[in-house]
Amino acid sequence: VQLQAFGGGLVQAGGSLRLSCAASGRTFSNSAMGWFRQAPGKEREYISAISRGGGSTVYADSVEGRFTISRDNAKNTVCLQMISLKADDTAVYYCAASKYSGVLAGNPGYGMNSWGQGTQVTVSS
Repeated sequence: VQLQAFGGGLVQAGGSLRLSCAASGRTFSNSAMGWFRQAPGKEREYISAISRGGGSTVYADSVEGRFTISRDNAKNTVCLQMISLKADDTAVYYCAASKYSGVLAGNPGYGMNSWGQGTQVTVSS
């Protein structure tokens, strides 16, 4: 599956952004999907995942309650709604596809093995 994230930008602390990811490939609806981010000098952080049918979601503690992941299998898209943004959320955000159809509680990076170009999110304090 090929992935392209978009929707990033510059936002003030406390603001909101909605990221989207366009996917192509026959396996999209069979795969759990997720988002990770990477800030300069920091390790990759997987922040959210959603099962192939959308019925199960997982979030990292750092974004729990502020970010919401969703997907539309008819449109081959996965979205990440972000509210109450903080300066620490500044990073390049990537969507990712899992080799599994389900998600694992406490591990939003479970099975993620492919990703595309990311989109920059900058939160000014």
